[in-house]
Amino acid sequence: MSAETLSVAIDRRYPDFALGVCHDFALDGITAIFGPSGCGKTTLLRSIAGLERGAIGRITHDAEVWQDERGTFVPPHRRGIGFVFQDARLFPHLRVEGNLRYADRRSRDHAGRGIGFDAVVAALGLAGLLARRPGELSAGEKQRVAIGRTLLARPRLLLMDEPLAALDSPRKAEILPHIAKLPTAFGVPILYVTHSLDEVTQLADRMFVLAGGRAITEGAVGEVLEHLDLESADFGDETSSILDARVVGRDDRYRLTRLDLAGQSLVMPESDFAPGELVRLRLRARDVALAMVRPEQVSIRNVLAGRVIELRAETDSAYADVLVDVGGSHLRARVTREAVDALGLAIGEPVFALIKSLAVDRRVRAPGTEPRRETGARDGA
Repeated sequence: MSAETLSVAIDRRYPDFALGVCHDFALDGITAIFGPSGCGKTTLLRSIAGLERGAIGRITHDAEVWQDERGTFVPPHRRGIGFVFQDARLFPHLRVEGNLRYADRRSRDHAGRGIGFDAVVAALGLAGLLARRPGELSAGEKQRVAIGRTLLARPRLLLMDEPLAALDSPRKAEILPHIAKLPTAFGVPILYVTHSLDEVTQLADRMFVLAGGRAITEGAVGEVLEHLDLESADFGDETSSILDARVVGRDDRYRLTRLDLAGQSLVMPESDFAPGELVRLRLRARDVALAMVRPEQVSIRNVLAGRVIELRAETDSAYADVLVDVGGSHLRARVTREAVDALGLAIGEPVFALIKSLAVDRRVRAPGTEPRRETGARDGA
């Protein structure tokens, strides 16, 4: 069954800013709408939800017109959209169960969408919170309840506007696994607004990148990050590569997890992942070194054989970006132009990519894989 499509072609103008987007969003899994603060992400999301009446243009959900130039405008409550804001917006006079039951009762006519009260409580780990009032909850717990209440409205599309922006790192790590499994558990696609690359790499299947009110690029997360120059675009993050590797075992003596990437070995600090699980690794380009021969007697444990497929020198700086194919996965290295000349790097040349275990920025299960238990901790070995 093909995914539904959300088509957006809108303009929204302010005295000092203009948003112009023309794009077809495939509604399947999680799509991250990514970009720096002030680039128009929230305005885009509010326009899709019908909360931004100043946006001019056309928005359609498959064959259903939500807005067009002839004056058609479907109000938010008739679009079948669930919206999760940065703040939880729970009813303070109701307990958690009351907040959830409120949405459940109001959407009984949509109960056939396969989203049940007990299933939502289980998926978001809310069973132990049902008797509490919002004032007794942590910020992360409140947001989990808010997501649960939104799901129980039985939406056909879930919009999330930086839902973790107010949380500290431990609370983010606690809630991210719950969000990641929602499309699979309930069949609800998600458009997820964020300016955090960590959240993108841990959650999203695809990303749509905005800057200055305009689309920069879109596509699968790994493919976009291969070519998106985060530093020069002022996105406040570092150019990275995404690799999906499979766990093959643990090394209890050295407290390591061993991985397989297209027949080559990788190691990372120990985790609770089970053999066979697919793990998504984000690797910073500046933490990848290149060699023309396989090094020996070196402390770096991750050495991957590959081939140069792209080489881009920055003539106005000391640096060059090198893209290396490793068994079908692509790894980006940032090196000096002097190193490129000294090594004789060229497209098609075989090379060895050296990656420190410390350079594994995040360890998360790749989207679509079911977690046993998430630690969410940063690597520390």
